[in-house]
This record gives sequence, C-alpha cells and structure tokens, in this order.
Amino acid sequence: MMNVNPIQQRINDHKATGKGGVVSVCSANPDVIIAAAKLAEQYQDLLLVESTSNQVDQFGGYTGMKPVEFVAYVKKLLKENNLSDEKLVLGGDHLGPNAWQDLDSVTAMNHSEELIRHYVSAGYQKIHLDCSMSCSDDPVPLTDEIVAERAARLCKIAEDTAKATNQPHDIVYIIGTEVPVPGGAQEDLDVVTPTTPEAARTTYQVHKAIFEKHGLGDVWSRIVGLVVQPGVEFDHHSVVDYTPEKADKLSALANEFPNATFEAHSTDYQKPLAFQHLVRDHFAILKVGPALTFALREAYFALDHIAQDMQLGVSSFKAILEEIMMEKPKYWKKYYLGNEQEQRIARAYSLSDRCRYYLPEPKLQQVISEMKTAFAGKTIPLGLLKQYMPAEFDAVREGKIKGKFEDLVHFHIQLALLPYYEAAKI
Repeated sequence: MMNVNPIQQRINDHKATGKGGVVSVCSANPDVIIAAAKLAEQYQDLLLVESTSNQVDQFGGYTGMKPVEFVAYVKKLLKENNLSDEKLVLGGDHLGPNAWQDLDSVTAMNHSEELIRHYVSAGYQKIHLDCSMSCSDDPVPLTDEIVAERAARLCKIAEDTAKATNQPHDIVYIIGTEVPVPGGAQEDLDVVTPTTPEAARTTYQVHKAIFEKHGLGDVWSRIVGLVVQPGVEFDHHSVVDYTPEKADKLSALANEFPNATFEAHSTDYQKPLAFQHLVRDHFAILKVGPALTFALREAYFALDHIAQDMQLGVSSFKAILEEIMMEKPKYWKKYYLGNEQEQRIARAYSLSDRCRYYLPEPKLQQVISEMKTAFAGKTIPLGLLKQYMPAEFDAVREGKIKGKFEDLVHFHIQLALLPYYEAAKI
C-alpha cells in the first residue's frame, strides 16, 4: 500500500463536507508556474500543475519536453525561486491517443501505452485517461464500451508502471469523454448545454463494469473525477457563464459516486462567484490555462507601454509578437477567422490566447529579457503604473508587492488565479 494521494485526500474531504476543491494549473509557462506556486504557498494549498499530451509526451510534445524533463523543469523553477515542492502534484491531461488520431487504433494505442509509462515513471500522480477520440480506422463517435476498454488498458499500464518504479503515492485517475476543445472553443458560442445526468451516469457505470472485468476493481476508489460539461465555455471574444440551475440535475448525480466528483474544463474567465458555485455543486476540480497566459500577456503589454513612455530604449514586445505571429501563422490561422482587422485583434486579444504558443520564441524571450534588464534598478512613476496597471498600483501602495518587473508580472497572473484558490479553500 502506497501513501494516500493528496488529491484523493482533498476529494475525500469534499465528499465528506461538500467544501473544498482542487485548482489545476494547466500551463508550461515558467512565470505562470512561479506565480501559481507563490499563491498556493500563501493559501497553504496544493500546487497541481498539469501538462497535456500535446505539450509533453515521449517524443517531446510541442514544449520539447518528455514527462521526466517536465517534472525536473517544474521542480527546478520552484527551487530557483525558493519555493517548496512539498505540496507539488503533477497531472497528465488528455492522456490517450489524442496526438495520434490520424493513425490506426493499434498504433495509436501502442503510443498511448508508452505515453502512460513515461508519465507514471516520471512521478505524475494524477492521470486523465482520455480515450474518447476516434482513430483513423475507428467509428465516429466511439461507443462508451470502446472508450472504457481503452481506458482500462491504459490504467493497467499505469498501475504496473507505478509498482515497477516504486512510486511513493497511489495514482488517482480522471475518466470522461465530454471534454471541450483544449484551450477553448473554436466557433462562436451562444449557449452550452451541460452534460446530461444520463450520459454521465452511463460513462461512470460502463467504466466501472469494464475496470472490474479487467481486474481493476481495487483501483476504482481512486477514480476521483469524471470530466463533464457543467455549461461553461469561452471562445475568442465571449464567455458562457455558469448557470447553477441548468446543471442542478448533473450536480446531484455526484452524490451517487462514493469516491468521485466532477472535473470542469474551460473554466477560464468565469466570474469569481461562479467558481464558488462550481465547487459547491461538486465540480470540485477546476482547470484553468489560457486565462493565466492571457494575464501574462496583459502584463507584458502593459510593461511594454510603460517602457516606451519611460523611453528605456527596448524593443516593443507587442510589435515583435505580431511580427512573429505573422511569420509563423500555424498556431492561429485556422482558429482566427474574419477580415484582416478582426484577425489582428484576435491575434493580440483573443480569450483563447493563442499567443501562448509563441512565448518561447527566441526573439520574444530576448525582448522580455531586455525589458527585465531595462527596468532593473528603475522605479516606475506611480502615476504611470496606475495608468497601465491599476491593480498593481494598489498592491504597491498597500505594500503587498514591490514595483519590480517580476513582481508586477506574477501579481497580475495571480489576479486571474486568486478566485480559484478562494473557491477551493476548505
């Protein structure tokens, strides 16, 4: 018997009291991770950092990191910033054939097995078994039975790998097929219908029966989350707000699960009170990603304006970002439709924040480095700070932060994350 997983402990507490949740930070960006770690420390809460199968896999993903490298990267960031990794939990999101849908199912599932081996042996403690997508030779959509069979197969690999590599904690699992498009919707939204209780119940029951059939009955108490759609979503310029009345029947279903609650994706940009309502209604695992890199980009734009007004002689972050996005349109072209002006606005300001894919670009990193150096030892005039970063102006005045470049950036990200930790606290 391994140690109880801290996520399982939190979900057990929620099941017992109806209070408390888990904040899931879905980003590989160093400033987002540092800002989140500082805030989690303030709240004496878990720091759950998740990577998707697109970001991090056995071939490197789009971050260029394998799971073991991502774990080392996160721990190094914490150490360099004098932050403890004691409450750090790593999660893997959308683990399954997501990245290999254009291959046949045999090949895709073989890749998926290897993906799981890499994630578990690297020390990830929360695994989303997501086999909901069809491969090139599959029917569309897949039946619940096929999805569950594949999830059970990956779960078995995870359990065997955990034992073989002597992992210190039991792994907790997330199941579920109704997953929004990673990073927000691509089309304009009017309304989003919550998952029906019938569909969620079927997913749960079919997975349970198939896991038991494969000798995974003992694992079932560690299935702590079912991904559902509570009726929240965002696209480029709009947000569908959580409406508790529309999700009340789905919410009630959580009481039928002895060990599991719901996991909500695409909760970015909800109103602060919505997070508290989501946790109350048993959508206890709240995932957030693009809203955090959007906040980071906001901070960079604001500091760019301040640098230009102070005539610090640095290149414009905003101008270089636009230049790179035009040179390499692959991450936004098929998402941002409309005329030239609409596309230009979306590139900089879309809530789906496809800017985040460009932040690692060497040219942009050079500009960020230039800004840091230029601001070092300089005091931003308070009136200028108030013009472009009014919340940070208040924080500086109240003595919460100093006016340093990194402090301003991290505080701005924390503004987006704060309502999550407030809602999740017990």
